[in-house]
Amino acid sequence: MARIAFILLCHKNPAAIVQQARQLTAAGDYIAIHFDASASADDYALIRNELEGHPNITFAGKRVKCGWGEWSLVRASLNAIEAAVKAFPRATHFYMVSGDCMAVKTAEYAHDFLDSHDLDYIESFDFFESDWIKTGMKGDRLFYRHFLNERKHKFWFYKLYEWQKALGLKRGIPPDIQVMIGSQWWCLRRRTIEKILEFTRNRKDVMRFFATTWIPDETFFQTLARHLVPEKQIECRTLTFLMFSDYGMPINFYNDHYDMLLSQDFLFARKISPEASTLRARLGQLWAARDVNFRISKEGRSLYKFLAGRGRDGRRFAARFWEAEGTLGRDRELLIVLSKKWHVAKRLLGRIKALTDIPAVDYLFNEENTPLPDLGGLQVTLEKRTRHRRALVRMLFDYFETDRMILCIDPGNIELLHDFFDDKSKTAVLELDCEFDDDYLLGHALRIGLVGEMTPEDTLLRLLPTMRHDLQHEINRIRDSGFEPYYTIRQKDTAQLNAVQLGKFLAVDEDTATELAHTPHLFSD
Repeated sequence: MARIAFILLCHKNPAAIVQQARQLTAAGDYIAIHFDASASADDYALIRNELEGHPNITFAGKRVKCGWGEWSLVRASLNAIEAAVKAFPRATHFYMVSGDCMAVKTAEYAHDFLDSHDLDYIESFDFFESDWIKTGMKGDRLFYRHFLNERKHKFWFYKLYEWQKALGLKRGIPPDIQVMIGSQWWCLRRRTIEKILEFTRNRKDVMRFFATTWIPDETFFQTLARHLVPEKQIECRTLTFLMFSDYGMPINFYNDHYDMLLSQDFLFARKISPEASTLRARLGQLWAARDVNFRISKEGRSLYKFLAGRGRDGRRFAARFWEAEGTLGRDRELLIVLSKKWHVAKRLLGRIKALTDIPAVDYLFNEENTPLPDLGGLQVTLEKRTRHRRALVRMLFDYFETDRMILCIDPGNIELLHDFFDDKSKTAVLELDCEFDDDYLLGHALRIGLVGEMTPEDTLLRLLPTMRHDLQHEINRIRDSGFEPYYTIRQKDTAQLNAVQLGKFLAVDEDTATELAHTPHLFSD
């Protein structure tokens, strides 16, 4: 009878990992866990302490630091696979999952399904002939060497790529393999996994090739499975149900998707929202259940598209960025705090959050580490946030369950102001008119890398007037754009005058506005 060894790559939520491991092994299956080496050591210790000694649970022998698009994801997978092969000799299938995956069938159903179909389940499409890659780099993922993480080192990633092209350093693909591509969520038979591991030991040339390709988790196993296994023994699909929005973002599933998920012709689903506690609880109990009758209708994608276009009673789908309308909402009010001195704006926002119930978010379009909720991956990079700015802000309104919200924006981002003021929502600006002394300007130049510790003093003195002019030019462009309503509080004005502006901007009473205007050291550097 089929016994599945799950290969789990994860990097957060230790309590959820422990729960997931126990749920997936409750029916006699196995799991091998790779916990990202760059994640919290305390979190990993918690997982080990909770699961150590469980006969059906093992851990990757060596943990690596993983990064999106890197070879490290394949290396981590191989480490977990090797541990699973060694620890679980009775495992017949190996199934790749993440912490966002949950079973939508029972183990009883899954075992019967795998027993009746002696196949490997993996998407494996011709890399060059298929249209699996919709946009962006395609052949050059393979033809050039990619050593850096594109998300962490975007400038150097593309600079190295351009240099290789300019120098004619295009390389060939190992001649005896046909590169394939597909989803990284696969289920492979034991004999296929053993062939892959043997191949990795014998073919160092192929390993070196994939180690410097971009996004190899979409090509490595897909290529080797097709290279090592007869085509008739591969079903070119994943057993994990997942959907993507028109923006190419994974769609999250929520509490009222339970019946829809169970009716799909898949064993697992991804991504289950962390907030969908009821759905997680119900699916968590499902794997070990028995004698459950599943009626397979396969209508998931069309049904989801139908519902997403119409909304629901009381709320919209939480992953809202694929909705047809691009507005924030006519009845919503976006309040923008505008300041070049980010610490001053953050100081004011801290007081606003303490004295009012208006949600406020710091410089989300300028600082990648701005605290944000999980918005389906749209929040992970500054590039995505800026590209889908209205969608992101609309999702924040929904997340905070509010019709009024405050954002901080740098004066250099005038295009954001134009975009938000062009929206159908109500938008207002509060400018923090700060004074910039020479010490601040020099510190700012150091922070942005304009000068260094060893820059000559005469160069610095020549630079100061130019910087001061640039900062003034930024704010003048905004003032001349005619944004209304537009309020200003000034460092040189009295707290009484600033309280009037704050009261109008926030629509708060006089006492609250006065207390905000008296925020201790508001304009201090």
